[in-house]
Amino acid sequence: MQEKPSTSRAPRSGGQEGNRGGGNAKRPPRKRSKKRALIWLFFVVLLGIVCAVVGYLLIILNGERILSQNLNKLNLDSASVIVDKNDKQVAKLYVSEGNREFVAINDIPKMVKDAFVATEDKRFYEHGGVDLFGIGRALVKDVVSRSAVEGASTITQQVAKNIFLNSDKTLFRKGTEASIALALERHKSKDEILELYLNRIYFGKGQYGIKTAAKYYFNKDITSKDPKQQLEPWEIATLAGIPKAPGTYNPISNPEKSKERRAVVLSLMQDQGLITAEQAEAAKKVDYNPDVVPKSKQQYQSYIDYVVDEAKAVTDLSEEELLSGGYTIKTTIDTKAQKAMEDVYKDDSNFEKSKDEIKIQSSMVIMDQHDGSLIAMIGGRDYEKQGWNRVTKQRQPGSSFKPISTYGPAIETGDYFPWSILRDDKTCYNDGKYCPTDSNKTKYIGPVAMTQAVKESRNQPAVWLLNQIGVKKGLDFASKLGIDLDSKQDRNLAIALGGLTHGASPLEMARAYSAFANGGTLMDPHSILSITNSRGEVVYEFSPPKAKRVMSPQTAYYVTQVLQGVTQTGGTGVRAQIPGRTVVGKTGTTQHGIKGLPVNAGGNRDVWFVGYTPELTAAVWVGYDNTDKNHLVQQSSGQAAALFSKVMSKALEGKKKQSFPKPEGVIDGKPLAAVTGLTAAYNPDTVSVSLNWSAPNAPEGTTFRVYRKSQADADFAKLAETADPAFDDLALLPDQTYTYYVTAYDPKSQQESEPSEQVTVKVVSGAETPSPSPSESPTPGGDTGQDGTGGTDEGGGGGGGGQESPSPSPSQSPSPSPSPSQSPSPSPSETPADNPSPSPSTKTAGTLPDSPEPSASASPSSSPSASPSSSSASDPEILPSSSPE
Repeated sequence: MQEKPSTSRAPRSGGQEGNRGGGNAKRPPRKRSKKRALIWLFFVVLLGIVCAVVGYLLIILNGERILSQNLNKLNLDSASVIVDKNDKQVAKLYVSEGNREFVAINDIPKMVKDAFVATEDKRFYEHGGVDLFGIGRALVKDVVSRSAVEGASTITQQVAKNIFLNSDKTLFRKGTEASIALALERHKSKDEILELYLNRIYFGKGQYGIKTAAKYYFNKDITSKDPKQQLEPWEIATLAGIPKAPGTYNPISNPEKSKERRAVVLSLMQDQGLITAEQAEAAKKVDYNPDVVPKSKQQYQSYIDYVVDEAKAVTDLSEEELLSGGYTIKTTIDTKAQKAMEDVYKDDSNFEKSKDEIKIQSSMVIMDQHDGSLIAMIGGRDYEKQGWNRVTKQRQPGSSFKPISTYGPAIETGDYFPWSILRDDKTCYNDGKYCPTDSNKTKYIGPVAMTQAVKESRNQPAVWLLNQIGVKKGLDFASKLGIDLDSKQDRNLAIALGGLTHGASPLEMARAYSAFANGGTLMDPHSILSITNSRGEVVYEFSPPKAKRVMSPQTAYYVTQVLQGVTQTGGTGVRAQIPGRTVVGKTGTTQHGIKGLPVNAGGNRDVWFVGYTPELTAAVWVGYDNTDKNHLVQQSSGQAAALFSKVMSKALEGKKKQSFPKPEGVIDGKPLAAVTGLTAAYNPDTVSVSLNWSAPNAPEGTTFRVYRKSQADADFAKLAETADPAFDDLALLPDQTYTYYVTAYDPKSQQESEPSEQVTVKVVSGAETPSPSPSESPTPGGDTGQDGTGGTDEGGGGGGGGQESPSPSPSQSPSPSPSPSQSPSPSPSETPADNPSPSPSTKTAGTLPDSPEPSASASPSSSPSASPSSSSASDPEILPSSSPE
């Protein structure tokens, strides 16, 4: 019998027989793999340790080698120099003698040492030269912020960096610093390292070391035993805050930023128990007095400081590297013009006297409009003592801003010309909240040519014109000229008179005006042509950008025509004249804006003159750094114009006379003869008024514009335009009084003549009462100004005999348009798309949140009282400025 095969399974735990079955055959190789991995890991770790040791030894050896070769080497002997465009040396940026004094560590006050440790490296006495904990903390913060926001250099590393100063910012540089720091820690004690640091660190303004810095900024000798020479906590904190960014945190260049940095240092000192909370709070409130700084013997200090700032910006080098790196900086300075400027500013007779020891200040800059080169500047009187470059500080520009905000953009539209007739009426805007006026002897002369309005610096025509073209056009035009206004806070009619949120600097104003002088092309201002290092290699060379066309050549030419009258007899800037030279420009004045002080109390905040010749452009500002009731500018803007003349006459000596280019397509504005012999007669049968006049020497094609105002109207409006010297007014109402005047208009040149004499007709049932009123003619006459030259210095040259007209109603335009095809200004229902109706704003009386054209109010009241936060004008040219810098 055949035996059945067995169906029983072998036990899972079988011995060798089961293993042969193949189910568990791979287990031994797994054990071998783990062992192999451990062996590899051991060798990798061993290799890492070996590499680390070798790397550490290399770092140590490298640090030891560098330290042994250069321990006593300091990079202070290679001075950088400034030269003019002809390579003639103008200044040496750093001279070691007198700019650094060594002081032993034991002679440095303990609080000074502790303050620097607390600020720069609070674990200084714990680490061995490189703070690994600090590096880790900095890396975490950098990762969180996704940028390098915190450094981790110890005081020892900073000493290493300063000894081997260069501009290399690579990881290799950081590794070298670390290697030297470790070597320093092995060879020097902590006190010796701190001594090196405090004697080597740069404090800005060319000052090296704590002793020199204390003497320069506070006129104190830290080694003296005299209690009066001891540094106070706020002074120590100020010094300890400077090394982080010497050009930014020194109290002369940036007093506010220095004060902010001081507060940070004082908090660190309090945290370390160096001072109490009360001491810290008291020290945070102290204001720095720059008068303690000794006068510098360096010539042309304002210009030099500006050059250094520009060099830092274009090269990314630190101030210390620039001062002591052996660079040669070729500049655009004209030493003849610079010396002339400094000589004028040293003469106290050129400035009004203050009530106390605080001098009235001023700044000036001259620019070559053809290439943008800055040839001279001065940041203030006694600039070497204060170091506050007012050329770059913003102030309220007043009426000097009118060509930028109003007249320039209006002419650029093609609808307005120097001879265009504007309106000078007592008008309020924005529902009566903004009522500009001026200080002209004769106010509100009605129709007035643009040239006359600018010459006499009348305010209402400027505001009226900006209202016509729209505030947006003014903002856009200013932006093209390099002055970016606040699109929300400056969107109001106050900019017509220079009432700006942040103001404008003399440098910005000079650049903007240079575009008018340069035929509508804007150039970038610059003071540096090239920078070469100590090896003669060019590290920077100015490459002029493509010229920017910011307005048509015709607009630039017409603006220049308008501004020429300002410096002529009867103009507000007559004192800017230079014999034998063509000078154009604009004055500017701003009210004091002090709360509680009446507007008519006397004195202003700022006075300006910005002008140009065919060769050069310049801006002059005069005022006090901090305006209060005892520190107001008493004289008018004529003193700024006089400074312009005195400096520019010397700067232009020997320069070839040029002329402003006359572009194609411009029209020479030969004044049209005014209409004469206007008569009016009422005909009760036809219920009409017949007007007749004569027009001598009227060119072919001349038309006549008839303007009328009834007793119910706020102001004149254009009634008709006719080719005949006669017109019948049929649109009459009974028992009304109507006043008329007529102008001649030339369509070819788009010129409108001065208004004729006015005639008045009273319509009574079946009767007439015509009465010409020559005495009420809006045609202005001459007026003797403050300077005895025929015009007041601001708002000068007031016209004669103009009657004070009430404000226009919202439904009626205050003035005709210069365009023959343009109808009278629209009523509120016809407001242009660019000029929606305004809504009130709390910023200034004329603020329009998003509307460039406020509606006119019939309010005849004068403007509200001025305050620093208000721009409603009632001053010579503008309303209160912003708070001072």
